[in-house]
Amino acid sequence: MPSLECDPDAARDRLEAAGAEVVAGNTEYERWRAERGDATAVAYDDTVVVQGTNPTDLLALLRPAEGGRAHVYFDGASRGNPGPAAIGWVLVTDEGIVDEGGDRIGETTNNRAEYAAVIRALEAADAHGFDEVDVRGDSELLVRQVRGEYDTNNPELRERRVRVRELLERFDRWTLEHVPREVNDRADTLANEALDDA
Repeated sequence: MPSLECDPDAARDRLEAAGAEVVAGNTEYERWRAERGDATAVAYDDTVVVQGTNPTDLLALLRPAEGGRAHVYFDGASRGNPGPAAIGWVLVTDEGIVDEGGDRIGETTNNRAEYAAVIRALEAADAHGFDEVDVRGDSELLVRQVRGEYDTNNPELRERRVRVRELLERFDRWTLEHVPREVNDRADTLANEALDDA
């Protein structure tokens, strides 16, 4: 459950400016509550706590965009291929993990899950306002397809590759590299935990 040390009044202003509905808190200690997507923010005196299955829906609005560089890790998992599938992703800066998530995405193939994971991770990095991203995943196929080293014959994967390229172009600088599974351990764990929670 992420928490931010911030001015609750300034955080409220940012949420309202983004169209989020802010209501009174449920207890005498809560200053206000806001919901957006699958996340709920609760403000206390000098902290805002974000709860829910997708805290990024609110975290990116609560943190003022500061630019900078993030390491983006992603992983998709499918048990069956096709079968039940999930994604995991992590955003890391010099200060540690900024954001992360793991979600079930229904039934699909492993390659489609990998694409869903990198798309979700890049959307989160963009929402956080990063200028530069170093993207890392253990799907060599996806990495080579997005970089144009492999053809993408499957129409659905071709669409997803286009979406990844569109997202990458939002950043001033980006890299995309294949890494061994052990380097991608946190994203892999989040994807598998999401599958296990079903």
